[in-house]
Amino acid sequence: MNRWIALFLLLPLLLAACERKANQETRKPASKPLVVAERPLPPPPVSPGSGPFSLSRLQFAQLPGWYSDNPAEAIVAFRRSCESLLRRPAGAAIDKQGRYGRVVDWVPACSALGEPGAYDADSARRYFEAWFQPFMVAGDRRSEGLFTGYYEAEVSGATRRGGDYQWPLYRPPGGSVGDRASIDAGALEGKGLEIAWLDDPVDAFDLHIQGSARMLMPDGSYRRVGYAGTNGKTFVGIGRLMLNRGLIGPHQASAQGVKAWLRANPEEARSLMQENPRYVFFRWIDGEGPVGAQGVPLTAGRSLAVDPAYLGYGMPVFLESSYSDGRPLNRLMIAQDTGGAIKGAVRGDLFWGTGAPALAIAGGMKQRGRYYVFLPKTLNVAFASR
Repeated sequence: MNRWIALFLLLPLLLAACERKANQETRKPASKPLVVAERPLPPPPVSPGSGPFSLSRLQFAQLPGWYSDNPAEAIVAFRRSCESLLRRPAGAAIDKQGRYGRVVDWVPACSALGEPGAYDADSARRYFEAWFQPFMVAGDRRSEGLFTGYYEAEVSGATRRGGDYQWPLYRPPGGSVGDRASIDAGALEGKGLEIAWLDDPVDAFDLHIQGSARMLMPDGSYRRVGYAGTNGKTFVGIGRLMLNRGLIGPHQASAQGVKAWLRANPEEARSLMQENPRYVFFRWIDGEGPVGAQGVPLTAGRSLAVDPAYLGYGMPVFLESSYSDGRPLNRLMIAQDTGGAIKGAVRGDLFWGTGAPALAIAGGMKQRGRYYVFLPKTLNVAFASR
């Protein structure tokens, strides 16, 4: 009988010890929340019957590099997107296809967002884990796609033609126009559409690819120009044409290599650039920039251009890819822009900032990778498993 009494008295102590052991086994270490950050669980395969576009539910622990990224750096970008979303009608769809709910479905997560300066890496991670559920994106039954980089160019320009400033930037003409060759031949001359003149034809062409620039004016001041529309023609990347024709080698197949060849071969450059029929029109941007397709200023290293046929602007997207030198590139981005060459369910273009340092990263980036979209837990995402 005494043994049973002793056992009864020891039972609470035994239970407490078991609970402490369980907590020790499941608690995340302070310096490295989960070991799977270094050896992540593989993402679930996309089933053969999932169709041309699908989402597969994951846990945050399955995102490669989630615990080594600093998501606090993405808070500034996400707050800008939330402010833009909350200005829209509550019933407005987040994306063109209506896949990701309405503005009202995103209000709780956006309303819970604190000021950017209030977050460090851990608290930002806790915010996204509390309010969102990650999903792997796949298209045509493939979860891997292409990721490139872009930047805000720095160019020299003037508002009047003269001297070295001979290559125009046009505002949208308001009607149908021809291709690049016809515009270069003077189709828009004499219509008063020029907003600026550049001193370098290669910079002007590159600006049609990047979509925005910080322009050094003759008086030493800076102004910004940004994308305002196109002539509706299909984009053709001349880097691939040059590579296929043996004009450049694989080691030169970067933005820097292409621009160097065009400057070194001005006679051939003009006709080669005209093989990209797409022509971009511009507008002056006042205030902070550059501005993406969502209408908010882009954040270097955290803004992502996507295909709006598959993702909505303002959505958090975790990227699993690499730099051009092979180093892992796993980071939280915000979908805030698009581009003529950004087509497909798994396709992204990373904005790296302004000028030469940004070009050094963006210019050679052409990497394979995956991304994972974050959807609010308050949103009914039953469609994702269909």
